[in-house]
Amino acid sequence: MIFEINPAFKDSKNEILSAFLNFDNSGEKFINGERNKIKIFEISGNRVNIKSFKIPNKLNQLVYKYFRKSKARRSFEFANKLIEKGIGTPTPVGFQENYSGIGLQRSFYASLHQDYDLTYRELVEVKDFPDEVNILQQFTRFCYKMHEAGIEFKDHSPGNTLIKKQDDGTYQFFLVDLNRMNFHDSMDISLRMKNLSRLTPKKEMVRIMVDEYAKVSGNDSEKLFEMLWNDTEKFQKKYHRKQNTKKKLKSIFK
Repeated sequence: MIFEINPAFKDSKNEILSAFLNFDNSGEKFINGERNKIKIFEISGNRVNIKSFKIPNKLNQLVYKYFRKSKARRSFEFANKLIEKGIGTPTPVGFQENYSGIGLQRSFYASLHQDYDLTYRELVEVKDFPDEVNILQQFTRFCYKMHEAGIEFKDHSPGNTLIKKQDDGTYQFFLVDLNRMNFHDSMDISLRMKNLSRLTPKKEMVRIMVDEYAKVSGNDSEKLFEMLWNDTEKFQKKYHRKQNTKKKLKSIFK
């Protein structure tokens, strides 16, 4: 077993390790996915989210043991990097990896539970969402700050940004599902636009975002729109092709 605890929570180490150990039989269900599950635990007066990652296949068990960091470890390390760079994410608490002779088995990542009012997904799915333009503009400035810090969030999809409204009308943004990230010295404009291409298929939302990105970056809005919309269309075609293939396979193997 390998684990690491955020020094700020060292006094809660035993409770955190106990929550990892007893994950299946305790805690409050929060997300019960096919691959990964999240539960909420009360630890030393804090609400803590613990994410349990699915046991990898035999090949990946070996890969994660010898060649690549686990998703749990990467989530913890990347969360710390984001915070160092001033980018919002739920506070990391710790991670644990369990190994057999073959390789990685169960692994867990813990972070403080983050309250939020919406995710980016609601902006896509709910027509005329209240204060939508303002939220999109502030979100775009958040993305620009992230790109300026050299952060390429590879799972930058609608459900992976939590949004919290503040009393002064501004919004805070928190990235979740962190295990796929690249960190660069700098990011060119092509990579930046591609990084935004998974967020929305709606042209009017893309327009609001590129106008704001152009304003803060000094780039030409029409150039950015052409780049981002082209990347968005490519992603949407690939996504729907993949979904159609899954449906066909399911119908064959019913």
